[in-house]
Amino acid sequence: MGNTCGKPVAHVSSSNFAGNKKPVSKSKQYSNSSEKKAASESNFDKSISNKLKPFSLNDLKEATKNFRRENLIGEGGFGRVFKGWIDENTYAPTKAGSGIVVAIKNLKPESFQGHKEWLAEVNYLGQLHHENLVKLIGYCLEGKNRLLVYEFMQKGSLENHLFRKGVQPMAWVTRVNIAIGVARGLTFLHSLDANVIFRDLKASNILLDSDFNAKLSDFGLARDGPTGDNTHVSTRVIGTQGYAAPEYVATGHLTPRSDVYSYGVVLLELLTGRRAVEDDRPGFSEETLVDWAKPFLSDSRRVLRIMDTRLGGQYSKKGAQAAAALALQCLNTDPKFRPPMVEVLAALEGLQSSTTMPRTPKSEGHAIKHSGGHSQK
Repeated sequence: MGNTCGKPVAHVSSSNFAGNKKPVSKSKQYSNSSEKKAASESNFDKSISNKLKPFSLNDLKEATKNFRRENLIGEGGFGRVFKGWIDENTYAPTKAGSGIVVAIKNLKPESFQGHKEWLAEVNYLGQLHHENLVKLIGYCLEGKNRLLVYEFMQKGSLENHLFRKGVQPMAWVTRVNIAIGVARGLTFLHSLDANVIFRDLKASNILLDSDFNAKLSDFGLARDGPTGDNTHVSTRVIGTQGYAAPEYVATGHLTPRSDVYSYGVVLLELLTGRRAVEDDRPGFSEETLVDWAKPFLSDSRRVLRIMDTRLGGQYSKKGAQAAAALALQCLNTDPKFRPPMVEVLAALEGLQSSTTMPRTPKSEGHAIKHSGGHSQK
C-alpha cells in the first residue's frame, strides 16, 4: 500500500482536472481526523468482509510469535509484514512450522491514506478471485489496528528476481510464463462487467509462488473503470515514476489502457533486466527505461542488443523480437493505439506455443528471503 518502492509520481491536486469534482469519497473535506476515520470505516463493505476470515489481534500475535523480529519479512511506509502460521482448515493460529505459512501486513495506526488503501484491498480482493491474483485470506479490524492476511508467496517479488544482486537469473521460459501470468490477471480485471483498473502495476507488485507463477498483489490503488458513455475515470495522479502512462500523468484520466502501458514497462524489464528508472546507473541521468529502449524496439535486429546479458543468449531470438514488438505497442504514447490486454495475452500465448521452450528447472532462482509486494510498499 503506497508507493515507496520506486519513485512516486508527484501527487497533483484534483482541482487541476476537469470533471473531477467528485471522483471518489476521499474527495470530501473533513473537519477533523475523527470524521475522516468515521467516513472511512463506513465504507467497509460487510458483505464482502463476510467472505474473508476475521482475525482477532491476539490471533495474529500468536501466529507471528507476537510479531517477533525474526518473523519480519518486509517493511515500508505503511508498516511491517510478518511471516505467520495458521491452521489450513480452521485458520486458527498454530506453532511455527505447522499448518500453513501466511504473510501478515500490519498497517501503521496513524496512516489515514494507508487505511483507505487497506479498505480498497479488502473490498477488491474480498470479491475478486483468480489464479493470477494473490489470495487475501482475512483481515483484522480491531480498534486502531488494521491488518491483512495473505497467502505466502515463496519466491517473493519479481523485482527481487530481476534486480537483486546474488539471485540466480531467471531463464527465458520463466520470463515468458511470468509475462503471461500477469497478462491473465490484468485481462481478468479488465474483462469484468464492472472493469477494474489496477493502476499500480510494477515489478514489486508481482509476486511469484514456488513454481514462479505470477500473481498481482496490492490493490490499494485500484479503481473501478469507466462505465456507460464515460471514456475515462478522473482521479488525482498517483503511481510510480517510470510505470505510469504519460496521458494519466498529464491529465489524471485513467482507463484500462493505462494498465496496458504499465504492462509494457514490466515486459520491457523482463526483456532487459533493467529497472523502469535507472537513476543509479552511470550515464543514465535518470532516463527512463522506456526512453532508452524505444529506439531499439522498433528495429528487429537492434532489439537483441538490449536483451538481458544474464540470459547468456539462451532465448528464442524470434520470440524476443516478437515480445519487444508487443512491448512497443503497449507503450504507444496514444492510448487508443495500445492493444487491449485480451489481445496482448493472445499474442503472448501464441508466442509461447510457437516456441519450443523447456520446462522451468525446479532449482532455478534459489530461495531468497521473501520480501515481495506484501513488503515492498
